[in-house]
Amino acid sequence: MIFGKLLPREGNFFELFNQHAGHIVTAAHAFALLVKHYNDPELREKHNQEVDVAESAADSITREVNRLLHTTFITPIDREQIHSLINTMDDVADLMQDAAETMALYDVRRMTSEIERLTDLCVKSAQRLKDAVALLHDIGNAETAAAALKTCEEIDQLESDADRVMRAAMSKLFREEPDVREVIKLKAIYELLETVTDKCDDVAKLIEGVILENS
Repeated sequence: MIFGKLLPREGNFFELFNQHAGHIVTAAHAFALLVKHYNDPELREKHNQEVDVAESAADSITREVNRLLHTTFITPIDREQIHSLINTMDDVADLMQDAAETMALYDVRRMTSEIERLTDLCVKSAQRLKDAVALLHDIGNAETAAAALKTCEEIDQLESDADRVMRAAMSKLFREEPDVREVIKLKAIYELLETVTDKCDDVAKLIEGVILENS
């Protein structure tokens, strides 16, 4: 009994999830500002750096969660669920950084309405992801669990919307863009942004699994 009380319990996993989700939202908003001010080199660089800072902060939290998994005897949810959740969330932050870096590396010359639309869906997906993660600590409550599941459904719908936007964007790109280099550049950006929403949906599915197993 005394030994059990001395063992590390639970840690602060839910708070770390919330912090990580906050950095994802910060990265998404910074990327949206990068797109909005893309024609201004100074602002473009400023917002690119903001994406990098948010991604780095998210990485630090991912490392802390994985460290805690090795030092905490009793966790609030299954260890594998914690591991999968934080690492998939980190994939979202990484993809936001990848999209920003790809724009710079490929020297993309202009933003398109399709990039703007996909970016908007990324921001919305990131925000809804944050909302869903914030509910995890109380999924034993039936109303909270139902609200989290509803939020996960909204993330899934946003991913479907992004998939439709990307298909239309690709069709337009191959039909209307005469410069092969621009086709390659824009195709890469479209795919990265759509993958951001895919990963948000992957997080939502993991959250749904946690709820179904623990509520």
